[in-house]
Amino acid sequence: MEGFNVQSLNTDEESIIVYTPSNDVFKYTYTIIKNGVRGESVNVLKAPSSITLKGVGKYVIEVTTYDSKGNQNTVTSEEYVVDSEIPVITIKNKTFKTVKNKEINILKGVTATDNLDGDITDRIAVSDIDYKTTGIKNIEYTVIDSAGNVAVEKAYLTVKNDYTNLIRVGQFGSLVLVLLIFIFLYKYIRSIKLEKRFSRYAINSKKNSSISLLDYLNNIYNKLITDTSVKLKKSNYLSKKGEKYIKYNIAFELDDNNGLKFVTRKIFLGFIYVIIIFIVGMILFKIPNILGLIIPFILGYYTLDIIYFTKYAKYRKKIENDLLDAITIMNNAFKAGMSIVQAIELVHTELNGPISKEFKKISTELSYGLDFDVAFKRFADRIKITEAVYLTSSLSVLNKTGGNIIKVFESIKETMYSKKKLEHELKSLTSSSRFIMWVLIFVPVVFVIFIATINKGYFKPMFENPLGIALTCIILIIYVAYIFTVRRIMKVRM
Repeated sequence: MEGFNVQSLNTDEESIIVYTPSNDVFKYTYTIIKNGVRGESVNVLKAPSSITLKGVGKYVIEVTTYDSKGNQNTVTSEEYVVDSEIPVITIKNKTFKTVKNKEINILKGVTATDNLDGDITDRIAVSDIDYKTTGIKNIEYTVIDSAGNVAVEKAYLTVKNDYTNLIRVGQFGSLVLVLLIFIFLYKYIRSIKLEKRFSRYAINSKKNSSISLLDYLNNIYNKLITDTSVKLKKSNYLSKKGEKYIKYNIAFELDDNNGLKFVTRKIFLGFIYVIIIFIVGMILFKIPNILGLIIPFILGYYTLDIIYFTKYAKYRKKIENDLLDAITIMNNAFKAGMSIVQAIELVHTELNGPISKEFKKISTELSYGLDFDVAFKRFADRIKITEAVYLTSSLSVLNKTGGNIIKVFESIKETMYSKKKLEHELKSLTSSSRFIMWVLIFVPVVFVIFIATINKGYFKPMFENPLGIALTCIILIIYVAYIFTVRRIMKVRM
């Protein structure tokens, strides 16, 4: 407006507007209107005025002039917005996803508000986005209020390759595969029912060479494992790796001391997990990424390790608990005048479970001509229990130097009995500490599940934002290290 000159503005302290009257004005009156509220009028003789605007708000200055002839004229300034507070941009979801060459509405869920202008969502400007290349794109939202304050917020857009047609083909193929499996099972069950109906009228032969479907599939699976393990035998790394699984084969009578078959089963199970995840992804119309296939393979590969490690730990624990009974039976047998072979056979006959199987193996090895100290050493190498090593050492010394076997076994029995008693005492003394340890381990997990149940989106940024994903990995590493450290501290060796 003519006559008004801005000296300073856009501050939350003081702003100055200079009004200069024309030459024919004799006097004038100005009034400051702040946020629609009129202030007091100020009378000024012919001279420029520096009008001070105090505080944040919207201002309008109204001036009434009087010339030398007595004429009156009223002029109004433009609206002055005094504001230093930037607007607020709210983004409901900071991660967007799309496929190549497909534009999406990235303003969905994005709003902007200002302390004076109110809702200014329509003023939001968005940076240019390249939909032609894949990757993570930065989205920049910018908004400017009436006072010129600028607010900027960022979001992320992930552009992926369009696998829609591939997913549709895979989904159709998966559905066809599932349908064929159901048809096969239906025909097989129906044939079994028909066979049962006609079997009452048929004359059965003495020898039935037919096998069930599960046995047939199991034979195919075992043949595939055998053929594959023969090919994998060329790899020195896999052959050496298979040696550590021989203990499982011996303990559970799996594959005649062929550890490479165990490794082959692990690889096959990993691929089975991958196939299942892929089929489920096809059915759900979502193709898994590379990481989504690697993780199931790793889980499948180590599933057998977890299962047999647990079974073998129970197996060893059972032998450790029953070994004292075996030593007692052998000691009583020696007192009755029996030989070592007879004492071992007596243990195999009187006891049940893993200890009976192991002593049966010792008896078999003795029948093939091995010395009893060698047979017991092989037993100790298989089980790797301290008591078994101690027993083997005693028998080895006894075999070389001679001595009273009854006194030796009596000493072994007393030693093992004392150790058992001490273990029970330690277990009782540390029970409360172990309970606290397990509580501290599981409380964070229960807390996370509880919070996620109440508010499903509470932990969402931890799995969608790159920084959140990094923090989640760090937290998991610290948590696993904490569990490992606490368990090592609580472990007492005797």
